[in-house]
Amino acid sequence: MGKSSKKSKGSEWKPDTWKSFEASQQPIWPNNDSLQKVLDELSALPPLVFAGEARKLTQQLAAVSQGKAFLLQAGDCAESFDTSADSIRDRLRVILQMAVILTYYTGVPVVKVGRIAGQFAKPRSSDTETVDGLELPSFRGHMVNDINFNEDSRAANPKRLLTAYNRAAATLNLLRAFTKGGFAALSKVHQWNREFVAASPAGQRYEILADEIDRAVSFMQACGIDGDKLSELSEVDFHTSHEALILGYEEALTRQDSLTGEWYDCSAHMLWIGERTRDLGGAHIEFLRGVNNPIGCKLGPDANAKDVLTLCETLNPEKIHGRLTLISRMGSETVSEKLPHILETVKEAGHPVVWVCDPMHGNTFSTENGHKTRHFDDILKEITGFFEAHSKVGTYPGGVHLELTGDDVTECLGGGAQLDADDLSKRYETMCDPRLNGSQSIDIAFRIAELLHKSQL
Repeated sequence: MGKSSKKSKGSEWKPDTWKSFEASQQPIWPNNDSLQKVLDELSALPPLVFAGEARKLTQQLAAVSQGKAFLLQAGDCAESFDTSADSIRDRLRVILQMAVILTYYTGVPVVKVGRIAGQFAKPRSSDTETVDGLELPSFRGHMVNDINFNEDSRAANPKRLLTAYNRAAATLNLLRAFTKGGFAALSKVHQWNREFVAASPAGQRYEILADEIDRAVSFMQACGIDGDKLSELSEVDFHTSHEALILGYEEALTRQDSLTGEWYDCSAHMLWIGERTRDLGGAHIEFLRGVNNPIGCKLGPDANAKDVLTLCETLNPEKIHGRLTLISRMGSETVSEKLPHILETVKEAGHPVVWVCDPMHGNTFSTENGHKTRHFDDILKEITGFFEAHSKVGTYPGGVHLELTGDDVTECLGGGAQLDADDLSKRYETMCDPRLNGSQSIDIAFRIAELLHKSQL
């Protein structure tokens, strides 16, 4: 264990102070000189995002912490360097559909944050894996190594950090074009519905909603308001996020804002700390306590109220609204038991937390044929338990954190298409964890909208 990171944010923090703390889940790089050369090159490259954009997201999340908005954080489990522009567009498309559903049925603004343009690294439960007697390093995401099981592919390669930066930059460029160039216009709601989604029960329900939105837009146009020219209807704010796992990469992209003098990690608008790296005396807490981005922290079933309170005091000592998001990932059978006491403790301490439910990671299991999967019903059950816990304590269920894709994959069981274990092998494409497909994502959005609407009554 490293020394305690519980300090007030101030002059003693610098982007490299995390190096004095124990850093878990870091790759074993083969050559420190080649790693440093890459990090020096990254340090000289332009930021991927800007401090003002991160501040804007903090303001939007402040509204979530006050019960005035809802956070939809969603995207791929682990991004691939080989992801196509069409796949990025389709992932954005399903997030836009989900946001429209949530907004339409609840009347609450939806803050849209993608697990995208940087989610290239993954924590692993073991440093190595063995296949047919051969032991090699575990796959840690394309930022570190390759999924192919051979010695060359599994060696950690520092040059991949540069590829991650370039892929993130290209993805961000595409996202900005889509969200500001007309693709996200509210008048395009029908065009967002892909054919395989439209054929599902959830997709058909979405088409009915889209018809109603079309009529509303037509009404505004008849009144002299052109929906495609009104910026609020033709553009959307879309922010990026990823787990801040590989700390050398994050430090290299940390910049001092010229306007405020504050430090920002410019690899993404929002960063989060995972369940495996939230050690109160660890390097990840030390690093993220000092950057001024909005940050998140995952809380698994072993989280206790005392430690969560210390996390709040360490990561957001000034109690800034929108600064800290706590993401519970406790499992469908555990959330109702574990979460209420944590909610009560944080509430009594006056910390303005954004509370978010990750119903994916606590509900993963393997089928008899070896596919890692999740069941739609378990995902919905954890979300329901999350909402019930907040209702019990009198706090606000601020959002959801989902792993999904816009593609027609078969990775999670259940949903409107009633996928079963025999269906998984048809289009099981994830590099790591199973994701909701497009129709399952739309289905879960309607269920969340119903729960959120009920919580408002």
